[in-house]
Amino acid sequence: MTCEQAAVPSRVSPTLTVVQVLGVSSEDEMVACFLSGELSSRRFGQNLRSHLAAAGQAEQVLTHPDLSDAGANFVRRTLLAATRGYGENRDLFENFPAHVTWTKALLSASEAAGVRYLDYSYWGELSGGSRRPTDAAARIKAGLRAFDVPNEPFVEAANAITRGERFPPLILVGERPDNLVCLEGHLRLTAYALVGFPTDIECLIGTAPAMGRWAR
Repeated sequence: MTCEQAAVPSRVSPTLTVVQVLGVSSEDEMVACFLSGELSSRRFGQNLRSHLAAAGQAEQVLTHPDLSDAGANFVRRTLLAATRGYGENRDLFENFPAHVTWTKALLSASEAAGVRYLDYSYWGELSGGSRRPTDAAARIKAGLRAFDVPNEPFVEAANAITRGERFPPLILVGERPDNLVCLEGHLRLTAYALVGFPTDIECLIGTAPAMGRWAR
């Protein structure tokens, strides 16, 4: 089963009004989806490929993940630890809780617009301090840049959405599912905002009582 496939239907907290709950998810699926998104990233893809090569692994372990294969799941967790500090309390995953409940869902346009970027200087600057994708989209359309970084990747991704291309699920986290921060998929979230969130957006939602230390 891949990270694109729905799991067994389950309930989520009623505080999140989702268009459709697709089912329960898992740590292994989150890791697979995270790495799938990173593989296509201009910023992070090459480093991930270098670690794949060093581990003697083919890209297929990321592009066609078999979540029933414990060995492959271990390889992916090791890769995410090496590249982003997952499970090691460092880098992106500093203060990230060890025990997280993962759910797969579709967000409506209004729910997706309420997701915040992570607390990082670039995303704060791009959004004018709000960490909201709609504010970032408005600034991009106005020709404003964050730290003089070109906005073309956002525009290209938005054009791909308009053409009907499908992206990996966003990965969103929070203490509760009604107050979410983007863990992976910032470029895609911004591209969705640029085109007005025209479709229900597939995502993995991770919640934990201790998530507030990470999802500020």
